[in-house]
Amino acid sequence: MKRDFLAITDFTKDEIYEIMEIARELKKVQKNGKSYKPLKDKSMAMIFQKPSARTRVSFETGMYQLGGHAVYLSPTDIQIGKREAVSDIARVLSRYTDVIMARLFGHEDILELAEYATVPVINGLTDLLHPCQVMSDVFTILEKKGSLENLKIAYIGDGNNVLNSGLNMASRLPMNLVLGTPEEYEPDKEILSMAKKSGVSQIDLYHNPK
Repeated sequence: MKRDFLAITDFTKDEIYEIMEIARELKKVQKNGKSYKPLKDKSMAMIFQKPSARTRVSFETGMYQLGGHAVYLSPTDIQIGKREAVSDIARVLSRYTDVIMARLFGHEDILELAEYATVPVINGLTDLLHPCQVMSDVFTILEKKGSLENLKIAYIGDGNNVLNSGLNMASRLPMNLVLGTPEEYEPDKEILSMAKKSGVSQIDLYHNPK
């Protein structure tokens, strides 16, 4: 059965820590110059409705280092929901590739892509969520600090997709999260409410960064 990564909440606390440990081991293998190719002969379709140099380089390089091949599909190659229906794109790419990563505007498009794809789908970014970014942010914090305990993590800015995914993470891993956003640019109300109701983390929202 396939497993998608559309949101941080697709994983449990234990699964997230397991992913972090696997990432740590893979980074160590690469640093030591060892060859580890678990994705040999596997291919990944990368749909970029919203271009990004860092996202393309990180996914493409990661796939190569693990023995696989990444296929870059620019906005002119695939016009989601315009030239082709999302469901058709999902079915076609599922026949050619082993995994799909998509960086899109509408979150509903990534949900539909995952619904009709028969291979795993990774959310590279939507207007609502940016789970890969937050997963890597938390990995870096754990790598540098060793733990999220006794840390106060501050976020100042608009309530964008990164913050929404950060709140999803706060509903899985315990942390002290302090947010500073303008009143008219708060995070998604449903996501904020869910994170607070989970009782996993201390979450404080302010509208004055002082």
